Amino acid sequence: MNVGRVDAGDSPIILDGIRQVLSKAKAPGVLRLVFHDAGTYDMNENSVSWADMIAMAGAEAVLLCGGPVIPVQLGRLDSMVPDPEGRLPLESLNASSLKKSFLKKGFSTQELVALSGAHTLGSKGFGNPTVFDNSYFKVLVEKPWSSSAGMSSMIGLPSDRALVEDDECLRWIRIYADDQMKFFKDFKNAYLKLVNTGAQWKSA
Repeated sequence: MNVGRVDAGDSPIILDGIRQVLSKAKAPGVLRLVFHDAGTYDMNENSVSWADMIAMAGAEAVLLCGGPVIPVQLGRLDSMVPDPEGRLPLESLNASSLKKSFLKKGFSTQELVALSGAHTLGSKGFGNPTVFDNSYFKVLVEKPWSSSAGMSSMIGLPSDRALVEDDECLRWIRIYADDQMKFFKDFKNAYLKLVNTGAQWKSA
């Protein structure tokens, strides 16, 4: 498949390949790869771009674990150089710094909170590690780390716990804790914005 001619009709072919190797156990790592994608390797001229593959694999990981369908558009071009280091927000940031970091990239506080819900997958202590749901927000609302010594090191990142201390973030945390479908809808939209931000696209 030539990357210069990738279009929506190629989606089933790519998804089939992803589904052959993806499992629920691998889903958290695959989804994390989307967020950490500095995604730039020399690519085979006749292959699908790494950027498309990572974006689609992350969306499929969400679906495999019970989350929403995320219709990823194909046609991203791979960069030939890695992104500069230091672009990812530090895990130790407080809510104010997180909001500023995401705003610089064009993301609202609502989108920051929705994307943080991806931490429901994996071993961060938010519900079933292979189920994509709104457990992340339910746990944040309960703040179990405040009543049990040592619990803070077992649940989430410092940046997760910081969100609850910010009134604007807490508003969205409560909304998503009460309404999983609202979370799914907003996560889908924020995910698509994330994988499209800064992307370079093939010419028609």
